[in-house]
Amino acid sequence: MSKILYVVTGADHWTLADGSAHPTGFWAEEAVTPYEAFKAAGHDVVVATPGGVVPTVDPGSLTPEFNGGQEGADRVAAGLAAFTELQHPLKLSEVNLDDYAAVFCPGGHGPMEDLSVSAESGDLLTRALDSGRPLGVVCHAPAALLAATRADGSATFAGYRVTAFTNAEEGLAGFAERAKWLLQDRLVAAGVDFQEGEPWAPHVVVDRNLVTGQNPASAAPLAAALLQKLS
Repeated sequence: MSKILYVVTGADHWTLADGSAHPTGFWAEEAVTPYEAFKAAGHDVVVATPGGVVPTVDPGSLTPEFNGGQEGADRVAAGLAAFTELQHPLKLSEVNLDDYAAVFCPGGHGPMEDLSVSAESGDLLTRALDSGRPLGVVCHAPAALLAATRADGSATFAGYRVTAFTNAEEGLAGFAERAKWLLQDRLVAAGVDFQEGEPWAPHVVVDRNLVTGQNPASAAPLAAALLQKLS
Protein backbone atom coordinates (compact mmCIF):
# COMPACT_ATOMS: atom_id res chain seq x y z
CA MET A 1 0.00 0.00 0.00
CA SER A 2 1.36 3.42 -0.94
CA LYS A 3 0.43 6.95 0.03
CA ILE A 4 -0.93 9.66 -2.26
CA LEU A 5 -0.45 13.29 -1.29
CA TYR A 6 -3.33 15.71 -1.81
CA VAL A 7 -2.15 19.31 -2.20
CA VAL A 8 -5.28 21.31 -1.37
CA THR A 9 -6.04 25.01 -1.36
CA GLY A 10 -6.31 26.70 2.02
CA ALA A 11 -8.28 29.65 0.65
CA ASP A 12 -11.93 30.22 1.51
CA HIS A 13 -12.46 33.02 -1.02
CA TRP A 14 -11.37 34.22 -4.45
CA THR A 15 -10.69 37.93 -4.88
CA LEU A 16 -12.47 39.21 -7.99
CA ALA A 17 -11.47 42.12 -10.21
CA ASP A 18 -13.66 44.56 -8.29
CA GLY A 19 -11.99 43.58 -5.01
CA SER A 20 -14.93 41.58 -3.69
CA ALA A 21 -14.41 38.16 -2.12
CA HIS A 22 -16.25 35.27 -3.76
CA PRO A 23 -16.74 32.40 -1.24
CA THR A 24 -14.94 29.31 -2.51
CA GLY A 25 -12.38 26.67 -1.56
CA PHE A 26 -11.89 23.22 -3.11
CA TRP A 27 -14.52 21.63 -5.36
CA ALA A 28 -16.12 18.65 -3.63
CA GLU A 29 -16.44 16.28 -6.59
CA GLU A 30 -12.83 16.86 -7.60
CA ALA A 31 -11.64 15.86 -4.14
CA VAL A 32 -14.11 13.08 -3.33
CA THR A 33 -14.25 11.13 -6.59
CA PRO A 34 -10.47 10.57 -6.86
CA TYR A 35 -10.28 9.92 -3.11
CA GLU A 36 -12.79 7.09 -3.42
CA ALA A 37 -10.89 5.65 -6.39
CA PHE A 38 -7.54 5.84 -4.62
CA LYS A 39 -8.88 4.24 -1.44
CA ALA A 40 -10.65 1.51 -3.40
CA ALA A 41 -7.32 0.70 -5.06
CA GLY A 42 -5.73 0.27 -1.63
CA HIS A 43 -3.85 3.55 -1.29
CA ASP A 44 -3.70 5.84 1.71
CA VAL A 45 -4.33 9.57 1.28
CA VAL A 46 -2.62 12.40 3.16
CA VAL A 47 -3.71 16.04 2.81
CA ALA A 48 -1.42 19.07 2.90
CA THR A 49 -2.38 22.74 2.70
CA PRO A 50 -0.56 26.07 2.99
CA GLY A 51 0.05 26.57 6.70
CA GLY A 52 -1.76 23.33 7.51
CA VAL A 53 -5.16 25.04 7.62
CA VAL A 54 -8.22 22.80 7.39
CA PRO A 55 -9.44 23.31 3.82
CA THR A 56 -12.82 24.83 3.01
CA VAL A 57 -15.22 23.20 0.56
CA ASP A 58 -16.80 25.49 -2.03
CA PRO A 59 -20.45 25.65 -0.93
CA GLY A 60 -21.60 25.68 -4.54
CA SER A 61 -20.03 22.28 -5.14
CA LEU A 62 -22.44 20.68 -2.67
CA THR A 63 -25.64 21.88 -4.37
CA PRO A 64 -27.98 19.69 -6.46
CA GLU A 65 -27.43 22.08 -9.39
CA PHE A 66 -23.78 21.03 -9.73
CA ASN A 67 -24.24 17.36 -8.89
CA GLY A 68 -26.94 16.27 -11.31
CA GLY A 69 -29.71 16.54 -8.72
CA GLN A 70 -30.28 15.89 -5.05
CA GLU A 71 -29.17 12.26 -5.18
CA GLY A 72 -25.81 13.28 -6.59
CA ALA A 73 -25.46 16.05 -4.03
CA ASP A 74 -26.19 13.60 -1.22
CA ARG A 75 -23.60 11.17 -2.58
CA VAL A 76 -20.90 13.85 -2.75
CA ALA A 77 -21.78 15.09 0.74
CA ALA A 78 -21.51 11.55 2.12
CA GLY A 79 -18.19 11.07 0.35
CA LEU A 80 -16.90 14.32 1.77
CA ALA A 81 -17.93 13.28 5.29
CA ALA A 82 -15.98 10.04 4.87
CA PHE A 83 -12.89 11.93 3.69
CA THR A 84 -11.70 12.50 7.26
CA GLU A 85 -8.09 13.19 6.21
CA LEU A 86 -9.24 16.66 5.17
CA GLN A 87 -9.64 17.54 8.83
CA HIS A 88 -6.00 16.77 9.67
CA PRO A 89 -3.80 18.36 7.01
CA LEU A 90 -0.04 18.68 7.10
CA LYS A 91 1.69 21.96 6.37
CA LEU A 92 3.05 22.03 2.82
CA SER A 93 6.39 23.08 4.31
CA GLU A 94 6.51 19.85 6.35
CA VAL A 95 5.86 17.42 3.49
CA ASN A 96 8.56 14.86 2.75
CA LEU A 97 7.96 13.96 -0.87
CA ASP A 98 9.81 10.66 -0.45
CA ASP A 99 6.86 9.41 1.64
CA TYR A 100 4.46 9.51 -1.33
CA ALA A 101 4.01 7.54 -4.53
CA ALA A 102 1.96 10.24 -6.28
CA VAL A 103 0.67 13.80 -5.87
CA PHE A 104 -2.83 15.04 -6.66
CA CYS A 105 -4.33 18.55 -6.60
CA PRO A 106 -8.12 19.07 -6.68
CA GLY A 107 -9.52 22.32 -8.02
CA GLY A 108 -12.16 24.83 -7.11
CA HIS A 109 -11.50 28.57 -7.38
CA GLY A 110 -9.41 28.43 -4.17
CA PRO A 111 -6.13 27.59 -5.96
CA MET A 112 -6.54 30.79 -7.99
CA GLU A 113 -6.19 32.69 -4.70
CA ASP A 114 -3.36 30.90 -2.91
CA LEU A 115 -1.66 28.04 -4.76
CA SER A 116 -1.11 30.25 -7.82
CA VAL A 117 1.37 32.30 -5.78
CA SER A 118 2.57 29.76 -3.21
CA ALA A 119 6.32 29.22 -3.47
CA GLU A 120 6.02 26.18 -1.16
CA SER A 121 3.45 24.55 -3.41
CA GLY A 122 5.36 25.50 -6.55
CA ASP A 123 8.56 23.97 -5.21
CA LEU A 124 6.75 20.78 -4.19
CA LEU A 125 5.18 20.40 -7.64
CA THR A 126 8.52 21.03 -9.32
CA ARG A 127 10.16 18.33 -7.22
CA ALA A 128 7.24 15.94 -7.84
CA LEU A 129 7.52 16.45 -11.59
CA ASP A 130 11.28 15.98 -11.61
CA SER A 131 11.03 12.85 -9.46
CA GLY A 132 8.95 11.07 -12.09
CA ARG A 133 6.09 10.50 -9.66
CA PRO A 134 2.59 10.63 -11.16
CA LEU A 135 1.29 14.16 -10.68
CA GLY A 136 -2.43 14.78 -11.19
CA VAL A 137 -3.97 18.27 -11.35
CA VAL A 138 -7.59 19.05 -12.21
CA CYS A 139 -9.82 22.00 -13.20
CA HIS A 140 -8.62 25.22 -11.48
CA ALA A 141 -5.80 23.45 -9.62
CA PRO A 142 -3.41 23.98 -12.58
CA ALA A 143 -3.24 27.52 -11.19
CA ALA A 144 -0.67 25.95 -8.87
CA LEU A 145 1.57 25.31 -11.88
CA LEU A 146 2.00 29.08 -12.21
CA ALA A 147 3.99 29.20 -8.97
CA ALA A 148 6.34 26.43 -10.07
CA THR A 149 9.65 27.84 -11.28
CA ARG A 150 13.23 26.68 -11.53
CA ALA A 151 16.35 28.26 -10.06
CA ASP A 152 16.89 30.30 -13.22
CA GLY A 153 13.35 31.68 -13.02
CA SER A 154 11.97 29.63 -15.90
CA ALA A 155 8.51 28.05 -15.65
CA THR A 156 8.72 24.39 -14.58
CA PHE A 157 5.83 23.25 -16.77
CA ALA A 158 6.71 25.19 -19.92
CA GLY A 159 6.45 22.88 -22.91
CA TYR A 160 4.18 20.36 -21.19
CA ARG A 161 0.80 19.55 -22.68
CA VAL A 162 -1.74 20.69 -20.08
CA THR A 163 -5.47 21.16 -19.81
CA ALA A 164 -7.42 23.12 -17.22
CA PHE A 165 -10.68 25.02 -16.76
CA THR A 166 -10.99 26.95 -20.01
CA ASN A 167 -11.85 30.56 -20.79
CA ALA A 168 -15.03 29.28 -22.42
CA GLU A 169 -16.06 27.41 -19.27
CA GLU A 170 -15.25 30.39 -17.07
CA GLY A 171 -17.51 32.45 -19.29
CA LEU A 172 -20.31 29.91 -19.06
CA ALA A 173 -19.87 29.84 -15.29
CA GLY A 174 -20.34 33.61 -15.20
CA PHE A 175 -16.89 34.55 -13.92
CA ALA A 176 -14.87 35.43 -17.04
CA GLU A 177 -15.82 39.11 -16.90
CA ARG A 178 -15.42 39.27 -13.11
CA ALA A 179 -12.02 37.60 -12.73
CA LYS A 180 -8.72 39.41 -12.32
CA TRP A 181 -7.22 36.94 -14.74
CA LEU A 182 -8.16 33.76 -16.57
CA LEU A 183 -6.38 30.48 -15.94
CA GLN A 184 -6.08 29.42 -19.58
CA ASP A 185 -4.49 32.76 -20.48
CA ARG A 186 -1.95 32.58 -17.66
CA LEU A 187 -0.98 28.99 -18.45
CA VAL A 188 -0.42 29.84 -22.10
CA ALA A 189 1.68 32.84 -21.05
CA ALA A 190 3.74 30.49 -18.85
CA GLY A 191 4.61 28.46 -21.92
CA VAL A 192 2.44 25.37 -21.54
CA ASP A 193 0.92 23.69 -24.58
CA PHE A 194 -2.72 24.21 -23.62
CA GLN A 195 -5.15 21.50 -24.75
CA GLU A 196 -8.78 22.66 -24.82
CA GLY A 197 -11.67 20.20 -24.92
CA GLU A 198 -15.40 20.76 -25.15
CA PRO A 199 -16.93 22.70 -22.26
CA TRP A 200 -17.98 20.50 -19.32
CA ALA A 201 -17.01 17.27 -21.11
CA PRO A 202 -14.43 14.93 -19.57
CA HIS A 203 -11.00 15.77 -20.96
CA VAL A 204 -7.73 14.39 -19.60
CA VAL A 205 -4.24 15.07 -20.96
CA VAL A 206 -1.23 12.90 -20.12
CA ASP A 207 2.29 14.19 -20.78
CA ARG A 208 5.04 12.08 -19.26
CA ASN A 209 4.24 11.85 -15.52
CA LEU A 210 1.86 14.84 -15.58
CA VAL A 211 -1.88 14.13 -15.78
CA THR A 212 -4.25 17.10 -16.04
CA GLY A 213 -8.05 17.30 -16.23
CA GLN A 214 -10.13 20.15 -17.61
CA ASN A 215 -13.16 20.31 -15.31
CA PRO A 216 -15.10 18.47 -12.58
CA ALA A 217 -16.25 15.81 -15.05
CA SER A 218 -12.58 15.00 -15.66
CA ALA A 219 -11.86 14.06 -12.04
CA ALA A 220 -12.84 10.39 -12.37
CA PRO A 221 -10.93 9.66 -15.60
CA LEU A 222 -7.92 11.58 -14.24
CA ALA A 223 -7.92 9.39 -11.12
CA ALA A 224 -8.06 6.30 -13.33
CA ALA A 225 -5.10 7.54 -15.38
CA LEU A 226 -3.11 8.27 -12.22
CA LEU A 227 -3.84 4.81 -10.83
CA GLN A 228 -2.76 3.25 -14.12
CA LYS A 229 0.62 4.93 -13.71
CA LEU A 230 0.89 3.51 -10.19
CA SER A 231 0.05 -0.05 -11.23
